[in-house]
Amino acid sequence: MNSEEQPSRSLREIELAVEAEGREWMRLRLQQELQKEADLRGGVFPPERPTRGASAQAQNANARQRRGD
Repeated sequence: MNSEEQPSRSLREIELAVEAEGREWMRLRLQQELQKEADLRGGVFPPERPTRGASAQAQNANARQRRGD
């Protein structure tokens, strides 16, 4: 193999490329596992938060209306 045919990469470039591949693989693997768990539970993952009373924005809007803002 002739060194002019393919530019050599630094060890840092190789390290960064391999780390990026690893992060992508882990992200896909995590996505698969989370989806499998969601399918087993028959719901959306992550679970939706239950609504508890009026939101802070709605409470603030009501307070402003009472003050006449």
